[in-house]
Amino acid sequence: MGKQIKKAVKAANEVLTDVSRASKGSNSLNATQIKRNQALSEKPVQVKQYEVEDGINQWLGESTYSYQPIRSEFDMIKLGLSGITKTSVDSLAQHLGISRKSMAEDILDVSVKTLERKAGIEKLDKKISSHAIEIARLMQHTYQVFEEKEKVKRWLNFENKALNGMKPIELLGTLTGLNMVNDVLSRIEEGVYS
Repeated sequence: MGKQIKKAVKAANEVLTDVSRASKGSNSLNATQIKRNQALSEKPVQVKQYEVEDGINQWLGESTYSYQPIRSEFDMIKLGLSGITKTSVDSLAQHLGISRKSMAEDILDVSVKTLERKAGIEKLDKKISSHAIEIARLMQHTYQVFEEKEKVKRWLNFENKALNGMKPIELLGTLTGLNMVNDVLSRIEEGVYS
């Protein structure tokens, strides 16, 4: 998200500079500047809070499955209600850098044996699916802040003073914990020390 905002600000500043020059009469707009300004006015820059469509599927490993693209929070609800696969939970655990046992018992509050009895493509219930989707959403937010998968994993597994000395991953088992971690990420995005 940071790169998109910087790009949008830069483009807006170029347009303002061009308009300012033209209004002062010091310089008229050349053909390239006119084309650029027209292109910008025809294609407004869209910045999403979370780039959900590309993000969630990458963390759930859903490139091998034919889920509908996720374009809104309603699509996430729909996916949660229909259920995600056990393979998705395994992919999420791998991206988090934790074991299947830790993912199941510490975060999703389900026995690892229950999870292991399911086939890879078998769908999980809506509670587990929704929880996993929210974790994937948080991981996408983390990725947008740090821009590298290794940094995402490292940040989630490192103690954080803003979280009372806890690791963000230790808070993923509850909705309140997920919200706290998201709040810290938002503060980092805004440049507030966290």
